[in-house]
Amino acid sequence: MINVAALEEIYLNINKAKRKQGNNHQPQIVAATKTQPFSVIEDVYNCGIFSIGENRVQEALNKFQSFYKTPNLTRRFIGHLQSNKVKKCMELFDTIDSVDSLKLIKKISKQASETNKVFPVLLEVNTSGEDQKHGFLPSKTDEMLRCFDELSVRVEGLMTIGPLTQDRQKTRESFKLLKELQASINDRLGRDQLKELSMGMSGDYEIAIEEGSTMIRLGTVLFGKRNK
Repeated sequence: MINVAALEEIYLNINKAKRKQGNNHQPQIVAATKTQPFSVIEDVYNCGIFSIGENRVQEALNKFQSFYKTPNLTRRFIGHLQSNKVKKCMELFDTIDSVDSLKLIKKISKQASETNKVFPVLLEVNTSGEDQKHGFLPSKTDEMLRCFDELSVRVEGLMTIGPLTQDRQKTRESFKLLKELQASINDRLGRDQLKELSMGMSGDYEIAIEEGSTMIRLGTVLFGKRNK
């Protein structure tokens, strides 16, 4: 069950972070519902959160059968996606927020073209430089720009996962880097295409908002610690 008191505190923290940032943009909350039953997704929906994130295709397949009960709910895939699960993932989700390679985006584009669709995605960037994380390297801007050649995919923004550290400054630098990449890529494209910055999770979403996040992915702070 969603923690309503925690949600109220989250909105207070969001507003504080927005004031520090100095703008009125309201970041979208994506409820990270990994391991949560559909009843929890209904709670999220009834609390006014209309975007959920799932990490595993098979888990989503098992719970999404009840989604007719929650119209206008955006289903975002936020985990590492294996290329052999692209087709099923695209059938289940409205967007893939964790495209981490040219190979993967080409597979998504090919699948989308076969159904005459343009599929929305975010590019995942490994701004922390940690070996265990997936994503494009920040130095590989040219490689990221090649993603825009895929006509059946619409790249709407960038995503990153903050570093595994208690050092708030390192976390802030990671998010600053994603913001800088957004500006750099938009400049090279000659248009303001990358509008979304998905950065910030339960432990660092306030810093992410201060650095310009438009989308925060919250799990533990909403639901408590997950059962593994």
